[in-house]
Amino acid sequence: MVNLKMPGYLVIVLLATTGQSAALADEASHRLAVEKLFELTAMQQKIDESVTSVLALQLAQSPELQSHQEEVRDFLERYIGWDSLKEAMIEMYLQEFTEQELNEMNAFYGSPTGRKVIERLPVLVEKRNRLAMQRLQENIGELQDAINTRREQQKQPVQP
Repeated sequence: MVNLKMPGYLVIVLLATTGQSAALADEASHRLAVEKLFELTAMQQKIDESVTSVLALQLAQSPELQSHQEEVRDFLERYIGWDSLKEAMIEMYLQEFTEQELNEMNAFYGSPTGRKVIERLPVLVEKRNRLAMQRLQENIGELQDAINTRREQQKQPVQP
């Protein structure tokens, strides 16, 4: 006797597993797009530089830590280093950007113009920060005057 229900069951199983395989393939290619973006934008290098900057800042603020530099670096690497952050960052990007958006970003950052943006952006940020500090220093007197005026106003008794 031929079981006619069996082929229908197999079709359903095949469709279900094919759908799962496609979803897994989509998820894998989405993840690969994030990893490619990280590679193109030198994300690991930026995280490593960030750890080094935080270490330098901590040592400058607390010179007594100088003799414990290795322990501080190990601590920073454990909690804010690339190996520590990579998976969480991948998840953030997966949730924030579609695969198509990531592919478009990758196409841009893979282009000569995109490479130039990656190369020059840190320089521009540094220049912007220096400009901002210069302007603040040049105009700090204005803030001091405003604070002094407010203090004087608060000292005066209120006239009925």
